[in-house]
Amino acid sequence: MTAPALTPAPASPAGRLRWTLADGLTLVGRELGRIRQQPGELVVAMIFPAIMVVLFGYVFGSAIAVPGGGNYREYLMPGLFAMVTFTSLMAVTMKVASDASRGVMDRFRAMPMARSAVPFGQTGADVLGGLLAMAMMVAAGLLVGWRAHRGPAPTLEAFGLIFAMRYALAWVGCYLGLVVKNEQVADGLMPLILPFTMLSNSFVPTGGMPGWLRFLADWNPCSALTAACRTLFGNPGVVTGDTAWPVAHPVTAVLAWTAALLVVFVPLTVRTYNRRGR
Repeated sequence: MTAPALTPAPASPAGRLRWTLADGLTLVGRELGRIRQQPGELVVAMIFPAIMVVLFGYVFGSAIAVPGGGNYREYLMPGLFAMVTFTSLMAVTMKVASDASRGVMDRFRAMPMARSAVPFGQTGADVLGGLLAMAMMVAAGLLVGWRAHRGPAPTLEAFGLIFAMRYALAWVGCYLGLVVKNEQVADGLMPLILPFTMLSNSFVPTGGMPGWLRFLADWNPCSALTAACRTLFGNPGVVTGDTAWPVAHPVTAVLAWTAALLVVFVPLTVRTYNRRGR
């Protein structure tokens, strides 16, 4: 029996781009199909954000004063949106590490498909899957009193920033999954992400922190995303006066962080994926 001939890669840049997009969308469908086959994963992803809203909203809400006054749960929701966005990179890390350890990546390399389509499919599927979790969190927020006060356009802009950052972080997670190559190691990295999100303005104001700790919190990209959402949603806690540049210009800071992550990790991830096959 003769082996099937591999389809050559298109010669033109436009042809290679269409080839990559087509293969990437196929892999997005594969990832979404895997979610349908493992509904428990989807249930946990949808319920966990709602639990976080109730837990942090009512436990912290009774003890923390919002700068300038206001409802703590309205102050909290942008921080929870940011926290879930940043912790999502570990789900991508786990999935990629699992595929790498089980030989799935090696099978993909043996197929006539664009090399960059594999990380493209993983990251695209994460964003689409995140829509359900975000919808559940928004619903929980509305039930506990959170509202977006500035109208549809700023609200859509805020969620656009959230998903742009999530997409950039998915590339970080994809790279980490390719590097660690093992589910156990990837699982060990998960506890490192939570302190990163806590060291920010997501849950408490940074004004009462020691100077060096406040510096780290204010320059944390999670703080920039939280501050941008508070500004665009019109929620309490918008920072005024003398403060760090990312918190004073949060929308610009989020766009800069997102662009920097994509510029660094998209080529790095594709190169790492290609080198694993050598």
